[in-house]
Amino acid sequence: MKKLLLIRHAQATHEGGYIDFERPLTQKGIREATTMAERVKAKGIIPELIISSTATRTLATADIFTQHLPVNKPLTNKNVYDASLKTLLEAISAFTDEANFIALVGHNPGISEILYYLTGSPQQMDTSGVALIELGIANWAEVSEDAGELLFYEAP
Repeated sequence: MKKLLLIRHAQATHEGGYIDFERPLTQKGIREATTMAERVKAKGIIPELIISSTATRTLATADIFTQHLPVNKPLTNKNVYDASLKTLLEAISAFTDEANFIALVGHNPGISEILYYLTGSPQQMDTSGVALIELGIANWAEVSEDAGELLFYEAP
């Protein structure tokens, strides 16, 4: 069994002067990501690894989670930025099998699409939203449609 914690990045600024990739979190986004990190910690939801898009807002969100959870600094995958369902599936299937529980910090619409693909749950991921999925697979390469069950979803 593998577990996947999907995390949508926290609220980012829409002010001018930033290209999309470099948009920073707002103060509200920082507060909400902190709240969600504390909630998953209180529920004992502790991934072994956190893998994040390389965009500023996802890295900042991932860093907040690592500050509140006993997890190392996040690893990055540039392909997660603005990723399609297919690209996210490829990223997940390439995860190391040494880890049974990995968190993935990404963007909509892809993060909501992968949640639906893996679980059949039409839940739209809100900013700072988290979704815990238990996958009936032994290796990440086996990830496939409807392979998972949504165990927990929460948003600020």
